[in-house]
Amino acid sequence: MLLQIHPDNPQPRLIKQVVESLQKGGIIIYPTDTVYGLGCDILHQKAVERICRIKKVDPSKAQLSFVCSDLSHLSDFTKPLSKPSYRLLKMYLPGPYTFILPASKMVPKILQSKKETIGLRIPANNIAMAIIKELGRPILSASLPGEMVEDYTDPEVMFENYRNEVDFVIDGGIGGMIPSTIVDCTGDQPVLIREGLGAWEE
Repeated sequence: MLLQIHPDNPQPRLIKQVVESLQKGGIIIYPTDTVYGLGCDILHQKAVERICRIKKVDPSKAQLSFVCSDLSHLSDFTKPLSKPSYRLLKMYLPGPYTFILPASKMVPKILQSKKETIGLRIPANNIAMAIIKELGRPILSASLPGEMVEDYTDPEVMFENYRNEVDFVIDGGIGGMIPSTIVDCTGDQPVLIREGLGAWEE
């Protein structure tokens, strides 16, 4: 189903509809402050497996991120962070960044990479924030595969491509083309892994 949600003032009724689907194991395509993403409830293993099938990847090797509404979720899913790391996250989030952090035991087994890390995002996007706040926990997110720019920027094209594989495609306007900047915070110093939309000075 293609669902038009207002990018500045997301309609609570529609947000609720999306969250009810996530709670039942649904998969959504939703806007972020970078590119559109595939999302599901982190507690639904079958939904996680479905996302990995769409992306044609092994769950333990997939580049999946947790998308949170604020840093209060951190302590649940990551090991205690050093003060400099926490300050860094506070400075850059919300924004177009993914931070690689050491995973805690609360991270569902299917999502734990061999390195025992997770990617964490807090996008500056009203629709994504409204969904996560209504759900009450992070959603799992993966980038949308696509050969052409329209495949991951135009909600109507995404709906045509994935209508049989996802439950909702949220139309929050045309999406961006540049992914998030990825920074690894598992060592003593932050390391830039991928330069994306977020500016980064080492």
